[in-house]
Amino acid sequence: MTHTRPFGGLASTATEPKLEFAFEVRLHFSRVQMINNMPTGAGRGGVYLGTGEFSGPKLNGKVVPDSGGDYALFRPDETVSFDARYMLQENDGTLILLQNRGYLWGYQDDTMRRLRDMAFAGGPPVGPDEYYLRSFPSFEVEKGKHDWLTRHVIIGIGERKPDGNLLRYYALL
Repeated sequence: MTHTRPFGGLASTATEPKLEFAFEVRLHFSRVQMINNMPTGAGRGGVYLGTGEFSGPKLNGKVVPDSGGDYALFRPDETVSFDARYMLQENDGTLILLQNRGYLWGYQDDTMRRLRDMAFAGGPPVGPDEYYLRSFPSFEVEKGKHDWLTRHVIIGIGERKPDGNLLRYYALL
């Protein structure tokens, strides 16, 4: 089977990796539930997705409302290990299941507290230069014009917003 290159003629080499912006997703969370003080010292959060949208040179559409969420592990080392699943609907009607895994942690001792204050107590914004929010998503989609998502390594770089996240996705060529 022959596949066309959705990103043109560029290709990474072992000594020169290349990334190309594909799309960004803006997620709006509707509610959060927490299991605190588990025997491991961690907590588990259910962060439920309300709405969202995505846009970029390779994909455009909306997040299917209430189609999933993130079951993040809040580790004792102040690292959040997230595991989210939700559906995207491309403007052409194609459904895409996105599973997003990754990490969020702060560069300073108080960064995670300030991020929680921003998200849950109306605290001041925390700049994306103060934390690490990175993801390594995978996708499921029907065979067709968007199945390139199932054959590329994609990375996400995120920003925490008071009501959700903004993630920009790049394909490793």
